[in-house]
Amino acid sequence: MSKPHWRPARASDLAAISAIAARIHPALPERAEVLGEKMRLCPDGCSVLDTDQGIVGYGLAHPWMRYRIPPLDGFLRGLPDGADCLYVHDVAVLPDFRGGVVRAYVAEIETLAGASGITTLALVSVYGTRLLWERMGFRTLTADAELRAKLASYGDGATYMLRELAAR
Repeated sequence: MSKPHWRPARASDLAAISAIAARIHPALPERAEVLGEKMRLCPDGCSVLDTDQGIVGYGLAHPWMRYRIPPLDGFLRGLPDGADCLYVHDVAVLPDFRGGVVRAYVAEIETLAGASGITTLALVSVYGTRLLWERMGFRTLTADAELRAKLASYGDGATYMLRELAAR
């Protein structure tokens, strides 16, 4: 049996990604077309966790602007000029395959950010995952009223987090 490994996501992986998203995020549904758009706009930021049993996780990230949270289940319609962060839209791994694999995906997107001249990673932590992200160097930002309003669509306890990357 081969060890789970991250590989670039392909269009043919969208059904598996959508199925995992529906299982992991039942309270935060997103249409397959919305997830697919992220894969088309930033293929280098989108990966799947592949195993002998098939795809068991995915990560979706794309260039974006700090403090601007993309709408949940909303189309981006394009990436911003002058993006100043790499936004980690979602990392979801089936329970039996967790344990260190998210760190490997984050390392991949750190490399992507550095190659793009981006020095910040951003994300919205949901379902009490804030401590996991803090262990990977992300810090919680105090949200102003506008940011709190956007976070509300991500559920109770959603937290906006940033991680500054070391200059390369």
